[in-house]
Amino acid sequence: MTRVLLAEDDAAIAEPLARALRREGYDVDVHGDGPSALAAAREGFGLVVLDLGLPGMDGLDVCRELRAQSSTVPVLVLTARADEVDTVVGLDAGADDYVTKPFRLAELLARARALLRRGTVEPAVPARVRIDVDARLAYLDEEVVALTAKEFDLLRVLLREAGRVVPREQIMREVWDADWYGSTKTLDMHVSWLRRKLGDDAGQPRFISTVRGVGFRFERPT
Repeated sequence: MTRVLLAEDDAAIAEPLARALRREGYDVDVHGDGPSALAAAREGFGLVVLDLGLPGMDGLDVCRELRAQSSTVPVLVLTARADEVDTVVGLDAGADDYVTKPFRLAELLARARALLRRGTVEPAVPARVRIDVDARLAYLDEEVVALTAKEFDLLRVLLREAGRVVPREQIMREVWDADWYGSTKTLDMHVSWLRRKLGDDAGQPRFISTVRGVGFRFERPT
């Protein structure tokens, strides 16, 4: 599960935002001041959502210190200061993107997903299967596999969580961008098509295993 560090001192913003991120399937740690957020960020997160107006240490200084420590974690800045100077300063400090308060929750979640999708090449897990996110290409044994947009997004999610069971509801949220409470036959069909294109066998899977009643797992190499 992807870990998100949320650094926000306003509980009226932090609490509903943390709940929304958890509904998206993220493991969220909340910190209300700059020093504790900076200390926690060293523990390994997939994304940092960082308010600029933190007590104890300004969000810009937190971001600069992270980059000074060679941290490459994506940083999404929250700011109530919408003028161009603060935007430029925030990005110069090493932030990857920003959202201006008051923000629409859907926009913030979309930007968070976009930052988490960034990267040139996803880890090759297992080595026979890999994807290039920017080019939106999938490879099996260095040969390009022709995938539809949804098949590619499904493979991206499974590869990112390789070795872990990804719940059906999480896949529906990430790939179909929907809170899904009904049938997941669409997902089952796409898994079947993806298996076929990877030369996988549902009965004796090398890549994608079904965990009944829960979801799917992309197998790590043994």
